Amino acid sequence: MKRYLLFYNFLLVFTIQTPLQAQLTIERCQELAKANHPIIQRHQIIGKTAEYNLSNAAKGYLPQLMVLARATYQSDVTAIPIQIPGIQIDGLSKDQYQATIDISQSLWDGGAVNAQKELVKAGEAVEQEQLKVDLYALEKRVNQLFFGVLLWEAQIAQNLILQAELQRSYALVYAYQQNGVANQADVDAVSVERLRCQQQYQQLLSGRMAYIEMLGVMIGQSIDESVTFVKPNPDHILFYNQMNRPEMRLFDAQNRLFETQKSALLVGYMPRFNLFVQGGYGRPGLNMLKRDFAPFAIGGIRMAWNFGALYTRKNDLRKIELNQQNVEVLRETFLYYTNIDISQQNIQIERIRKMMLFDDEMIVLRERIRQAAEAKVANGTISVSELMRELHAEHLAKQEKSIHEIELITAIYDLKYNVN
Repeated sequence: MKRYLLFYNFLLVFTIQTPLQAQLTIERCQELAKANHPIIQRHQIIGKTAEYNLSNAAKGYLPQLMVLARATYQSDVTAIPIQIPGIQIDGLSKDQYQATIDISQSLWDGGAVNAQKELVKAGEAVEQEQLKVDLYALEKRVNQLFFGVLLWEAQIAQNLILQAELQRSYALVYAYQQNGVANQADVDAVSVERLRCQQQYQQLLSGRMAYIEMLGVMIGQSIDESVTFVKPNPDHILFYNQMNRPEMRLFDAQNRLFETQKSALLVGYMPRFNLFVQGGYGRPGLNMLKRDFAPFAIGGIRMAWNFGALYTRKNDLRKIELNQQNVEVLRETFLYYTNIDISQQNIQIERIRKMMLFDDEMIVLRERIRQAAEAKVANGTISVSELMRELHAEHLAKQEKSIHEIELITAIYDLKYNVN
């Protein structure tokens, strides 16, 4: 655990002092987001708290010092029921005073200190695992922003291609106008499409920048527009085939805590043995027949055995067992909904893959149709508006392919998040 904390502390300092590289991967963003989140500080807080609690528990082996003082008034005192002629025996005073210092050293505590240490360790493990669960949830938010940026970039790339196509079409139609094949209205129609495409380009840039700024806040870095977001290769995304979520380790840690609590119940009704020395000053002292103040001292071995814990042992055990059953219900519920999500994501991945099989073929066909439309415009058999419609249909086919690629990667990472 200490190495885990040192890693995140180092990562936090490193990311604050080091500017982002020219390329940014999703894994790097996830690391930065975890290091930047305020909750990461709880790792150290939890660890320090556990250290103090363990230190306090270990002090149970140290000699224990207790100071007591009392003053009492009794309605009656012990008296000797014998009268001897010529001898007067004074009785005890009804007001009595005593101040003592009691020093004890545990010989055997029934395992109380060890049980307390185990409880501290088990409790710390639960808190650390819960913290890992909270940090793991950041990955999904990072994924949404990162793939959102990639989606904007894919649309921007297709928009630039469309702008180039419209520029080529504009030059083509303008040449047709010069040759009398097209008129000014045809040129204006292409110009309007160019302006609309440029307008969309600015909107896409603004959308991309908004996502970049949100991602920058999450990772605690200022992301320059020139940073390249690396698109993962869907064929190289690796993850476990078995469930390896931090929630599963949290459930295990909670169960270990409850087992530790069961073991600690045994300590409650075990006897305790300790050495003790008691020194005091009071009236009366150890000699009950003296009315004067006097010092006194006592030492020896003491045993204490409290059977009160036996009264509640059965109910305490049942409560712990109910807590364990509740953890298992939570585990089953978590697995139930997670498996549903995994099933849906597998279906989604398969659906996207099947759609992508047709993307390239549709693009080729759309390119042929657009080229044929250009030829028909040159022959005057169709209008420029029809050519624009075919051009947009080709652009839409290419854009859908780009979107499908990002959707596939996103779906695979969603599956990876739910499994790992």
